[in-house]
Amino acid sequence: MTYQDPRAFLYRELSPDTAQALTAEALGRADDGELFLQYRRTEAFGFDDGRLKTASYDTNAGFGLRAVSGEMTAFAHASELSADAIRRAGQTMALIDPATAPRAPAPQRTNARLYTDTDPLDLVPFADKVNLCQTIDAAARARDPRVAQVSVGLSGSWSVVEIVRPDGFLATDVRPLVRLNIQIVVESNGRRETGTFGIGGRYLYDRLLDPSVWNRGIDEALAQALVNLESVAAPAGEMTVLLGAGWPGVLLHEAIGHGLEGDFNRKGTSAFSGRIGERVAAPGITIVDDGSIADRRGSLTIDDEGTPTRETVLIEDGILKGYMQDRLNARLMGVPATGNGRRESYAHAPMPRMTNTFMKAGRDDPAELLGRVKKGIFAKSFGGGQVDIVSGKFVFSCTEAYRIEDGRIGAPIKGATLIGDGPTVLTKVTGIGNDFALDEGIGVCGKGGQSVPAGVGQPTLLVEGLTVGGTATG
Repeated sequence: MTYQDPRAFLYRELSPDTAQALTAEALGRADDGELFLQYRRTEAFGFDDGRLKTASYDTNAGFGLRAVSGEMTAFAHASELSADAIRRAGQTMALIDPATAPRAPAPQRTNARLYTDTDPLDLVPFADKVNLCQTIDAAARARDPRVAQVSVGLSGSWSVVEIVRPDGFLATDVRPLVRLNIQIVVESNGRRETGTFGIGGRYLYDRLLDPSVWNRGIDEALAQALVNLESVAAPAGEMTVLLGAGWPGVLLHEAIGHGLEGDFNRKGTSAFSGRIGERVAAPGITIVDDGSIADRRGSLTIDDEGTPTRETVLIEDGILKGYMQDRLNARLMGVPATGNGRRESYAHAPMPRMTNTFMKAGRDDPAELLGRVKKGIFAKSFGGGQVDIVSGKFVFSCTEAYRIEDGRIGAPIKGATLIGDGPTVLTKVTGIGNDFALDEGIGVCGKGGQSVPAGVGQPTLLVEGLTVGGTATG
């Protein structure tokens, strides 16, 4: 295979020198801003009921031009990478007020490379991807006679982005992303239940083609479905909840993470606004956002403003230390940008967003935490949820959960929801496991109409007095 510079996809009808000159011209009145160029390929396969139901492939390219002056932002975008289109977009930039402050300095540069430049879409033939889906389907159906339906989803994308600033700063990033999803429906005595598994990250398809990976996926999805087949109605009321390690960190992501993003705190609309240095969580709780972990779904070498990602400590030993910042909110709050300026695509302006947000491990043995629970539930996995960012109030549904009685895991339960608010939950944590884990790489975070890949994680957590919504009493 012959090598092609990924930047060539951005500069087919536009030269780098012209892009730089047009950016300098368009953003002359601004104190910050950039030209964001993007080329992206995506594909997705859906295998259902023993056959390939969907197969899609798409390419798109475009730019977003942004000028910032004070709190004012002018933004224009187009699905055309040409000098004329950028010049027309530059007319919108003239609408902002002239900058009164010195121009914001460019981001720091980095030589880090958190993932490969290679395009995963080109390396594996179409037939091999379809065959993988078919093989997983057949293997899942052969596992257990109660398997009634199998759905397999395989997707990949490859994106080239370049950030061009009027001060001459230039940064390029090439971002691969792949994902595999397995859903199994089992049926017995007229009852149907579902189990799911997903895995992915910023690497190539070869990891997903590994039989040990997709066989583990089948085993976990089937086990969850069979557990749910035996489930009983969930209890309701205030009780002790043991949260599993890994993916249950999505509760922290939603109920707490968004409230620690810079824009909500600059505007004073977060439950954590103005509380730097205060105790906001139980001792032992340390929560960070880290976009610099190799190959992770939420990781980026640089964010979508060109700032290198890093570990940002948000809460340390229960004390609020800082917020996640893009350039605009960081400048207005007088703090450094943290590499959290993210956008869904060239058609969106950046905003402060999470990357991989997680609680670090504690010192407790998970088995000992279980033994502390006289009566409660163990929430092993979550599905969807709803959160009010201002208050932190949340409602999350459990996809796999169990009763706990006298320190032992009991019957699986169905229909359990966890209800509460993030800031209060942080103060009710009474045990932090030593079994920290990140999720498998399936998170998608929504905010302001934009969706971006994200990661979550946590150790096993013991939470006292959390409200559980269910259909049974006691």
